[in-house]
Amino acid sequence: MDAEKKLLKALASRLKINNLFLATAESCTGGLLGHLITNLPGSSDYYLGGQIAYSNQAKRLWLNVPVKILETYGAVSRETVLAMAYGIRKAFAGEVDFKKIVGFSISGIAGPSGGTPAKPVGAIWMAISTHIRERAYHFQFDGSRDAIKHQAALQALDILSVNIAAE
Repeated sequence: MDAEKKLLKALASRLKINNLFLATAESCTGGLLGHLITNLPGSSDYYLGGQIAYSNQAKRLWLNVPVKILETYGAVSRETVLAMAYGIRKAFAGEVDFKKIVGFSISGIAGPSGGTPAKPVGAIWMAISTHIRERAYHFQFDGSRDAIKHQAALQALDILSVNIAAE
């Protein structure tokens, strides 16, 4: 079994055992994380869905990321992904018990352009938001645009599996 399938099965198992539901907010990965999650049959039992918030406008309108955060820190920042992860949880709060929703977000620079010395191509921020904790992670991936997106999505599955086990 390849690493991707192992991560997906581990995540599915941990979400089900803990009676939790996952919601995702993706920017640079363009829905790849949601695509991978839904490749596993039965994912509708624990995956609520996701939002591709590629632009700052989408982050503001759909995830309620404050303008001040985007202006001060930018879309690729710890502050933004934390707000995105919380925002996607809030989006589903009326339908599912808020304490049972795990929000996960990704924002970064997949390239080949768009990087700066402070935020080079491959810079990715991710965050998880649960009723217990909020945590952000920073990574620097290398390779083509597709490679960076895929590395980010796999890293997200790993982060989710580890954090859900800790719930």
